[in-house]
Amino acid sequence: MTFAIAYLRVSTLAQGKSGLGLDAQRATIERFAEAEGIVITDWFEEVETGKGADALDRRPVLTDALRKARKAKVPVVVSKLDRLSRDVAFVAGLMAQRVPFIVAELGADADPFMLHIYAALAEKERTLISKRTREALQVKKQAGALLGNRTNLAKAQMMGAAQNAAGAEAFAANVLPVVRQLQNQGVATLRSLADALNQRGVRTARGGEWAATTVKRLLDRSRAAVYASGDVEG
Repeated sequence: MTFAIAYLRVSTLAQGKSGLGLDAQRATIERFAEAEGIVITDWFEEVETGKGADALDRRPVLTDALRKARKAKVPVVVSKLDRLSRDVAFVAGLMAQRVPFIVAELGADADPFMLHIYAALAEKERTLISKRTREALQVKKQAGALLGNRTNLAKAQMMGAAQNAAGAEAFAANVLPVVRQLQNQGVATLRSLADALNQRGVRTARGGEWAATTVKRLLDRSRAAVYASGDVEG
């Protein structure tokens, strides 16, 4: 039998008072623990009253959870990776705390390497979205359009996305380690790889769902890069 500590977090005082966010996380963890045969020995709930609480000195409940988990030599379970943080550096720091983390959404077999990759993908996706939005608004402003004109904004967003194609390709390349690990676990077909990526919440560079064709393009691009670098065995 496996024992674990659960950590719940909401980022606003209103969510904490309503209990909606916390209740949803608790329900997710309870279902996951029951399915995996995990016994939750303690529940830690944290409510942040401000933004940017990506530091342990501003997350006292998480600090307490880590301390107790380390002492009991048990993992900490969260419902989603972003309940720990949306910042990859902060997540990487947590990985060095000598306390294993289990993310219910990703499954019990997601190791620290995979958690780091997922965090990096999420951060990269947010960066791309933010950049595209800024570029779209700038294009719209330069064109003399009024802010709030949704018709022109859609066109500007398309232009911004085109300008950011190189960044989108770099984002997609970050998915390769996830795909390789899935293949090592026996996930072989393009369709099954796409399904596995979607089930784990990994999105394409444009924020969409994976299909067999997009997985094929990703793998083709990887092979092309290998050949271009000359790092192939004759």
